[in-house]
This record gives sequence, structure tokens and C-alpha cells, in this order.
Amino acid sequence: MADLGDPKTALRHYLQGARDDLIWKLDGLSEREARLPRTATGNNLLGIIKHCLNVEAGYFGPTFGREFPTPEELVPLSTYDEDPQADWYAREDETKDGLIDLYRRVGTFADQTIEQLPLDAPGRVSWWGPDRQVVTLQRIIVHVTTDLARHAGQADILREQHDTTIGLNREYTSIPEGYDWPAYVAKLTKLADRFG
Repeated sequence: MADLGDPKTALRHYLQGARDDLIWKLDGLSEREARLPRTATGNNLLGIIKHCLNVEAGYFGPTFGREFPTPEELVPLSTYDEDPQADWYAREDETKDGLIDLYRRVGTFADQTIEQLPLDAPGRVSWWGPDRQVVTLQRIIVHVTTDLARHAGQADILREQHDTTIGLNREYTSIPEGYDWPAYVAKLTKLADRFG
């Protein structure tokens, strides 16, 4: 295990954990299952991956004067004017495996930014309000990790709705094995009904 006493190492550890958890939520899913909208607002597992890879490419790229080597693979900022949800779904010409591969390459690109710069390196987030645009690398790592963790939680619930695959991560789910989930749900429903 990495030395989590070093601040940069600890931040990268949690960032990578969030990435891994997001990708894990797509394990074993068909192309259709990964794309299928699972909420009233169209949230889908592959869309979450596409959103997160674009988030990382933006925050660890232009914010620090860097450009992803193949920007044509990303959603350009101008696209959001006509489709504000452009990074939340895979187009017909994009595949699950292709987006996972792109996300891993974006992660490598982001890690290079983190490796090359000190935590107090200044950056500028052009799409934030004028009074908030000046940032440090440390702030961006925390911001992106928080964002990815939030989306990993969404992905966990979407995957649970699909086939009950749940848990903290692949190695340690933190879910009791052999638990009687139907009885547990019935217990909670009965408790909630007392307030109906």
C-alpha cells in the first residue's frame, strides 16, 4: 500500500479509488445495459463514466495549461450550448469498452499533471465564476475526487437497481453476506408505513 502520510500520494490514492469504483460498476454489463436510462432524468452507467472522464480532462488539462493529447475524443465546451447533457450519454459511435479505455487514458493524463506540479501550483478554471476561477492543484484534486465519489454513489444505486450488485469497491463491499434483504426491506417498509 502507498504511503498515505504523503499528502499528494494520499490524494492520488483516493482519486484512483473513485475511478476504479466507477469502472467496476460497468463490469459484466452489455452495451445496452450500460447505456439504459435508469432514472427519470436519464442517468445511466456509461453516461456517468463519460461525464467523469470529461470532468477530469478539463480540470487537469486546461486548468493548468495542458491539453489532452486527443481532444477530439472529448466533448468540446461549445457542444454544451446545443446539448447541455452531451457528456451524460454515449453516442452511437462510442462503446462501453472504448469509453472505459478513454477514461483510463484521461486518468493517466490527469496523473501526469499531478506528478509534474506541486500541490500549491496555481491554475484557472475558466468555466467557474470570475471570483472563483483561481485555484491550486490541491483544490482541484479534492474537487474532482469529491465529484467522482458522488457519481460513484449514483452508479452504485443504478447498478443495484439493475442486478443488486452493490458495495464500496471490488475488494471490500462492506455489505453483510447472506443477509435476508427481502425481510430487511419489509421491516423498513413496515416502519415507514407507521408514518403514512
